Amino acid sequence: MRFKLEAMQMDRNAKTVEQVRAGNFVHHNIVLHHRLIPLKALLLAAICSLGSLQTQASQQTTPLDSHYNIARGLAPEIQEQKISVLEPFQGEFRILGSKQYTQDEQAKFSPIDYAVTRGLFTRPDIAKQISIRQYDRFLNWQMARPPIEPALATQLVSNMHIIPANPEIAKEIVKVKRGDLVRLSGDLVQINDKDLVWKSALDWNGIGDGACKLIRVDSIQWLENQNL
Repeated sequence: MRFKLEAMQMDRNAKTVEQVRAGNFVHHNIVLHHRLIPLKALLLAAICSLGSLQTQASQQTTPLDSHYNIARGLAPEIQEQKISVLEPFQGEFRILGSKQYTQDEQAKFSPIDYAVTRGLFTRPDIAKQISIRQYDRFLNWQMARPPIEPALATQLVSNMHIIPANPEIAKEIVKVKRGDLVRLSGDLVQINDKDLVWKSALDWNGIGDGACKLIRVDSIQWLENQNL
């Protein structure tokens, strides 16, 4: 019998009042109707479109204002922003994938997520069997034939939201690649910002809501790389 394990980790502990009120997100489709337009109007439209494209391009990079200090490894300057240490953290992890974020509310604090394995699942022959999908701070992963009970397997794959402790670490944390074995040390933390409360899970037993680690990393060491 072929066994297929699927799991998802997310972090709905990170909520804002606006998200709770809205309940979901609506995507708006815009339909453009073609018609004959005077040359002067076309030129004006082209100038406006260029300005719009430049604005969109600038929005795709992390703003360099003080709201993003924590994500850049700097001390917070915004009065409402606070980072609290919950407990020290250290461990060795195999990187299954990473994803950078710049546009969501949490990007002001964590610029990148790691999908990782630990313990037995850091073995390359096991880690290479795990496929993942990272999106919107979620992690979906699946494995056809886990070598241990499914309940234990879910404790060996984790979604980590990474916060750099200083500007040097901010440069290092984006260098990880699938297959890297790294040693991370730092602290599990909680973030507060106006209506946002984002708290790290403290154990490995969770799955689904609130199961992710929120880690302020002050050291990352590369131990090896394997082609997964």
